[in-house]
Parts: sequence; structure tokens; C-alpha cells
Amino acid sequence: MSYLLRSDPVSRIHPEPQPSHDTDHFDHLPDSLLLLIFDKVADVKDLGRCSTVSRRFHSLVPFVENVLVRVDCVISDDDPNSSSSDDDRRFSLNTASISDASAGGSFSALFRLVFAPIFKPFQALGQFLGPRRSSSLDDEADQSGDVTHHSPTQVLKNFAEIRFLRIELPTGELGIEDGILLKWRADFGSTLDNCMILGASSVTSDLESPLLDDQEDNGNIPESFYTNGGLKLRVVWTISSLIAASARHYLLQPIITEHKTLDRLVLSDADGQGVLSMNREQLEELRVTPLSASSASKRTLVPALNMRLWYAPQLDLPDGTVLKGATLVAIRPSESKKEVCDASWLSDAFEEPFGTAARMLIKRRTYCLEMNSF
Repeated sequence: MSYLLRSDPVSRIHPEPQPSHDTDHFDHLPDSLLLLIFDKVADVKDLGRCSTVSRRFHSLVPFVENVLVRVDCVISDDDPNSSSSDDDRRFSLNTASISDASAGGSFSALFRLVFAPIFKPFQALGQFLGPRRSSSLDDEADQSGDVTHHSPTQVLKNFAEIRFLRIELPTGELGIEDGILLKWRADFGSTLDNCMILGASSVTSDLESPLLDDQEDNGNIPESFYTNGGLKLRVVWTISSLIAASARHYLLQPIITEHKTLDRLVLSDADGQGVLSMNREQLEELRVTPLSASSASKRTLVPALNMRLWYAPQLDLPDGTVLKGATLVAIRPSESKKEVCDASWLSDAFEEPFGTAARMLIKRRTYCLEMNSF
């Protein structure tokens, strides 16, 4: 018996695809999915590297909506490698392929005199977000192949659709001694909307701290708080935090003006010391209403303020953390119609365990203070 083998006509019409080792699977992904992936990448340096992979990637990266800029270092005129002309203050991002250098100024001698023992790189905050100022130093660096220093404004100029922008400074502006806790969070529109400051003279564990006698903590601020410099220290914390926040706000104006698609902007630091935040309404307010700059320095003018202060000689947190001399300060402009002691705003200002500390402190006795514009 013999069999006649015939070819399948279906297989002739629809042959099975042959595997190809040259297939680029990214070519099969839609642009919208690639943009979602790039949004997860976020870091501007990594996005810069992605843009060099292919022409398609290069054309898509400018439309990323979520961008993170990490500033590598602050360069002041004390740096031997910085420009010697004028008072050059620059933030450096090692992304030479997509940005330029910037120039700026410094705070007035008055603020340097008063707060120099407190601040670390705070004097170096200047117009680091401004336009390029050419210098022979940059030209020499380009010729030698060394990395030059760049401004976030120039880094971001190629992005057209940023919705959420995060900028992270390498360190906090306030030079705080080891063991001292100082954190602040501020919201701005065209001026300060609110600010929250949490501080403690020391942070330890419950195993290291003896229990405080109930008679020593009756909910009131002890007399020693006024006589041993405790109140003066809190005033310094408050003023220095407000200056740091207003300086950051001032420097963000060029970016906010240029990127009109922004829904949210956050300027923080790697130390977790301070966070400046602006939502869409606040960003639009700044574009419509120009900020009032301080005549003394490159920062936004701080309006007259109403403040609420809570204090505890010792605060034992549920996770075992103990804050000695725990202090919480809530601040709003005197002209604001919003309540300074809004519990939801206060408790959400800080990450744990410090959010818990804020919630515990606002249950204590409240002290009211006022401060003039500066």
C-alpha cells in the first residue's frame, strides 16, 4: 500500500513565521507604553542615557511627564575650581550632554553674619537655576574632556510635557550638629502658604533615655526653657528654616515660568531636612502673581506670620524613638484665612515616625507667636 503525501495548501498560504535574531522587540511596543516606562525611570541622567540608545528613544524622552533631577554638588566661590569673578554660586549636575552652566549671587552680609554658624552650604544658594554665563573655565573643561557644571534649568529645557518635577539637593542648607533633629516642610504659591517645623535637641532610643518624672512634664513649657536658651534656639530654627524655604522658592521661578504643564513640584534634599512643595494651583498663582523678593538677598520675602508652638521635654514614640526637647511649629501668613492648627495638615507634614511625633505634640498645650515680615 502506498500513500501520496500532499502539501497543505493552508501552510503555503500562511507559512509559519521563522524566528529572527534581529528582531527589536521594543519596536512592537507602543509609544504610550514606552513613555510609562520612562516615567518610572524619572532620573534625568538615566533618561539622558536612554535618549542615546535609538532615534525613537531620543524622540520620546522629551515627552516624559515624571522627572527627577539630583544635584550632585554645590560649588561656591571658595572652590578653587570655580570661577573667581563675582560671587559665583552654582549647583552641579554631571550631565554635560543636555545642559549648561549657570551663575548667581549670594545672600547679604547681614544674613551671613547672623546665620553663618548655623548654615553649611546655605550661602551657596544663588541663581543656580538661571541662564548660562560663559566662562573660560567651562571652555577649558570642554577641551580637556572633564565634566563641566550645569544648571537644572538648562537640563530641563529639552523636556516639553513635565507634570511632576522633583529636584533633590545634595544636602540640607542648615548645618545642624549631630544628634539634633530639624525638619521642615513648606508650601508656596506666589508667597509662603504654610510651613511646619519639627525639631528636637536629641534623638535616642527608649533604652538609652531614662523615664521622665510625671511631675516634670505637666503639659506646660518649663521655666528652664526660657532661661537656658531653649526658646532662643527654637527661634533660630524657625527663622533659618523660613529663610531656607524662601531661598528655594525664589530659585524655582525660572523653571515654573518655562514649564507651564507642571502639576506638582517638589524641591527636597538628600538629608531629608527640608521639603518645598507646590501644587498646580500654587504654581499657577506664581505665574500670575509675581513673587515679592527680599531686598536683602536672593529669596522670596517672608510675610508677617502667625505661629503655633507645641513643646514636650521628652516625647516617647511608639517605635521606641525618644525625642528630647521635641518642638513643633506651625506657620501661616497673618492674612491667611486658613486655620493654623488644622490637624490634617499638621499630621501629614512628615514621614514616620515623625508624623506620629507631630500628632502627639498637637495634643499638648498650644502657644501663640507672631513674627514680622522679613
